[in-house]
Amino acid sequence: MSKKRVLTGYRPTGRLTLGHWFGNLLNMRQLQEEFEAYYFVADWHALTSDWQDTHAIRQYTEEMVLDWVAAGIDPAKSVIYRQSDVPEVAELTMYLSMVTPMPWLERVPSYKEQREQISEKDLGNVGFFLYPLMQAADITIVRGDVVPVGEDQLPHLELTREVVRRFNNQYGQLLPEPDALIAKQGARVPGTDGRKMSKSYGNAIYLSESEEETAAKVMGMITDPARKLKTDPGDPDICPLQQIHKLVASDPAEITEWDRCCRVAECGCVAHKRKLVEDLNAYLREFRARRAELAAEPGYAWEVLAEGADRVRPEVEDLMGSVRRAMHVDAER
Repeated sequence: MSKKRVLTGYRPTGRLTLGHWFGNLLNMRQLQEEFEAYYFVADWHALTSDWQDTHAIRQYTEEMVLDWVAAGIDPAKSVIYRQSDVPEVAELTMYLSMVTPMPWLERVPSYKEQREQISEKDLGNVGFFLYPLMQAADITIVRGDVVPVGEDQLPHLELTREVVRRFNNQYGQLLPEPDALIAKQGARVPGTDGRKMSKSYGNAIYLSESEEETAAKVMGMITDPARKLKTDPGDPDICPLQQIHKLVASDPAEITEWDRCCRVAECGCVAHKRKLVEDLNAYLREFRARRAELAAEPGYAWEVLAEGADRVRPEVEDLMGSVRRAMHVDAER
């Protein structure tokens, strides 16, 4: 029995962080063992919000592929490709737009939320409005069976399912109706300021940064604000230092001891930070060494993407041939 096909993608909008590692990368690494995995760099999706400044998208694309492979996403097990290397995605997006009522797109929760919350970017463009429809094209063009999503992303996938049903009712059963794979909840990783780790907050620890850069960030982290002095008892449950340390420590007993001594003020935050620096750098050392090896191979990331595009192409050509014939826009006479 053949494996089902899983599809997911990342927008290349910057270097990957420790939040990405525990939030999704480890999950992607596991999914490639259970499914036929298709992972794509969503560079066109990045354009929908970053169209005013596109100079870094190519660099971020390369860095993302290096991060993925160094993290254990295996190009021999997973099809890794770039969205813009499959121009038929734009064609299928256009075809889907013909059958999609505008109110369906307007009701997607993230559309209004992001337009209201992201004030520093101009999101009044048609490309951003069509973002969910391009996602539907991304999924169906490679016949994705399942898509890993969090609860907050379910409306996007339900829109895809509705569009697919309407398209198929009109033109025949051509596109697969994907199922949601409720992603195993990744750990919430706090940033250096206690908020959720995010590149946009400037509080991120990057996977590919140096050990010295990581050390500087950890030593500057905020801790429990109640611990103004070493003699003040603290609450490890609200301390970002402890939350990150639990994820990377090799010895659980060590975490238990830090928890205890913090609550009774027997240890200080500076000592804890130094230990976290040691453990975090040790945790990432193998990844960083592997990434440095890959980065030293000229053009490696682009070779991976080219191979992935070659593997995607037969799937895309087969599907799009059927779609064009059904819609009577094929070149045959």
